[in-house]
Amino acid sequence: MASRADNIASNLSLANFSKATELKQRIWFTIGALIVFRFLSFVPLPGVNPLILQDLYAQTRGGILDLFNTFSGGSLERMSLIALGVMPYITASIVVQLAASLHPALMALKKEGESGRTKLNQYTRYGTVFLCAVQGWFLASGLEAYGAQSGLQAVVDPGYIFRISAVISLVGGTMFLLWLGEQITSRGIGNGVSLIIMAGIVAQFPTFTANLFEGGRSGSISAFTIIGLVVMLVALVLGICFMERAQRRLLIQYPKRATQRGMMQADRSHLPLKINTAGVIPPIFASSLLLLPLTISQFAGNSVSTESTAGGVIVALNQYLQHGQPLYMALYAAGIIFFAFFYTAVVFNPEETAENLKKNGGFIPGIRPGKRTADYLDYVLTRITVVGAIYLTVVCVVPEYMIAQTGIPLFLGGTSLLIVVNVTVDTITQMQSHLLAHQYGDLIKKAKLKGRLR
Repeated sequence: MASRADNIASNLSLANFSKATELKQRIWFTIGALIVFRFLSFVPLPGVNPLILQDLYAQTRGGILDLFNTFSGGSLERMSLIALGVMPYITASIVVQLAASLHPALMALKKEGESGRTKLNQYTRYGTVFLCAVQGWFLASGLEAYGAQSGLQAVVDPGYIFRISAVISLVGGTMFLLWLGEQITSRGIGNGVSLIIMAGIVAQFPTFTANLFEGGRSGSISAFTIIGLVVMLVALVLGICFMERAQRRLLIQYPKRATQRGMMQADRSHLPLKINTAGVIPPIFASSLLLLPLTISQFAGNSVSTESTAGGVIVALNQYLQHGQPLYMALYAAGIIFFAFFYTAVVFNPEETAENLKKNGGFIPGIRPGKRTADYLDYVLTRITVVGAIYLTVVCVVPEYMIAQTGIPLFLGGTSLLIVVNVTVDTITQMQSHLLAHQYGDLIKKAKLKGRLR
């Protein structure tokens, strides 16, 4: 029989949405913040010539910079104030999270509750500033070096003054994005940082769509290819929506407890284990590692001779690690599977979960508390991680294969598609929660009114 909450959730409609004033204010605030983010992506760095940045960026196309440019919504290509985007924050948060699971001092800090999380967030911000400063310095130096090699004056006045000003501007831009993301999280709807990343990815959708249909009109792309791409994207979106919400629920039973009426009642609960515990971390790590040799060779330019041993190795790696090459796709799949197991083992500790269940008096039926429970959790988690790793591999490798076969650069690669669908589902879920809370508030007001009339 459906519960009262299920009945209310099934009755959510646009009429109920029009009455939720707070939710509409949150949505408008989120849209305004994302518009500010898009405006900032067109503001160039001081001292940079924006007219020739397109030519300079074309020389590094295909490397790891393409990945960062996708997540920043094209800000890196235009060398704007927010060229680094929120990727330094994502990297710092991953490093702090891994360290908190491996280092004893940080692990103890993580268990302190709200105060411990506040300190870890502070460490993450310090790491973000450090990474922004390092990446900004190399980015400014790279602009000067490319301008000197190509003869294009990318920087109006090269020197330490430009590098220092560029570093300050890039650090300020990234920290402003973090502040904007926190404002979206607290005063808007959804996770602010995730929405900023998604907005940068979706901003490239009109250009991709226009190029795709222009190719169909001119005859360079067949109608069958366009239909196949649309069908593939729809199938991948549906598959991601299903798999990201899929869970393996373990039944947890608690001892019988006396109720107010003197009856003994046993409480039951579920321990949800996601099929994809690692999220989008494995594709990001795997693609970053594979694109690193190509990026190094592009930055090296003509400084490394192809006749030397190092130059020959880099050239050979670039030939075999291009997008669509069999070796690239094989290593990409292997990297995704490895990082899926590695990151899942880091973020989920079966021994800690089993100990917490034992302290609270909970147990899995048929499994002895303690060591046996930890072994059972590890066994179940390993099995569902196999399914999650295969799912991530299919979602990420299929677009790469399509790009290699058709030659059409899909703006929605596997990693980007995962981010867009996950953030969209999470935002819609939060909107439903706000609508549900609004309906519960109306029911409480009506109940109080009826009580007063009685």
